[in-house]
Amino acid sequence: MSRRGARVIAGAAAVVALAVLATLSIARARYSAAPVRSSAGSVSLAPGPRLVARSTAPGSDGRLVSVPAGAPTGGRAVSSLSCARLYAAGGTGLCLRLDRGLTTYQLAVLDTRLRTVREIPLVGVPNRARLSPSGRMAAWTVFVTGDSYNGGRFSTRAGILDTRTQELVPTLEDWPVTVAGRPHRAADHNFWGVTFAPDDRHFYATMSTGGHRYLVSGDMATHRMRTVRDNVECPSLSPDGTRIAFKSARHGDPARGWRLSVLDLATHRVTPLAETRSVDDQATWTDLGTVAYALPRGRGRADVWAVPADGTGTPHVLIPDAESPAALGTTDPGAQ
Repeated sequence: MSRRGARVIAGAAAVVALAVLATLSIARARYSAAPVRSSAGSVSLAPGPRLVARSTAPGSDGRLVSVPAGAPTGGRAVSSLSCARLYAAGGTGLCLRLDRGLTTYQLAVLDTRLRTVREIPLVGVPNRARLSPSGRMAAWTVFVTGDSYNGGRFSTRAGILDTRTQELVPTLEDWPVTVAGRPHRAADHNFWGVTFAPDDRHFYATMSTGGHRYLVSGDMATHRMRTVRDNVECPSLSPDGTRIAFKSARHGDPARGWRLSVLDLATHRVTPLAETRSVDDQATWTDLGTVAYALPRGRGRADVWAVPADGTGTPHVLIPDAESPAALGTTDPGAQ
């Protein structure tokens, strides 16, 4: 078989794989749209001692759920809102979901009462969602296919919305980026896993190019990015802005799974966490000392786990039958 023929087959396979992924997501969303017993009136995104997540439990799969931060395994409230990925912070919610036709996806910005205040069409399958601590800045990542440079394999698109000024960045690929202090231009720039600083101006994300994955720092004022460190994926900035929880490919090879660690931004010291299983998720901070993340359990099921951020302790289930966790906490990082 010629190389061209192999590329055509690989590209077709990738398109089919993405179609299957989208079909499964649509089917799952349709299932989760079935009537369930809900208590939407008790679910709020207002800052407070609560956690929200996406349910994976039968009968409420896909629904936004809320649990008390002090007793997350009890007192579960289920809303009528269904999302493929979600996040909440500062009284704002971000829901990546199927649109009303159940054929494509959209981003919905929510208020504290889960009411939609803005919708944006998405091209691709939802993968990540994140908000700045104030709730002002929203970011998302989707899987796409068809990029000529990628041989038909999956690519990612990361976008940002300023919910106050309504400035929309459809993709970070249009921004200049420097690698090791030098301008870097390449057709294969991919970005995902955005996390915001408390100032609503700066952010971190993952960039892939030339087979390498980098942690990049971005500036909303200058629309520029620069690399910070190699082999850092899905960063999550701590509430005080001093550390980043992230996953890294074991021995630089994603096929071997990912290791969950924390990077100190001042010293660049990396602390592997006590969770030794492969974590393919963008972790979130429930407070200054704890990191939460989802681990799959069987087909279509997952649990939210938590582990100390200093490398000590033992992982434990934080929210059973859930994923996409977010701690509502307060709008003041120093109070968390």
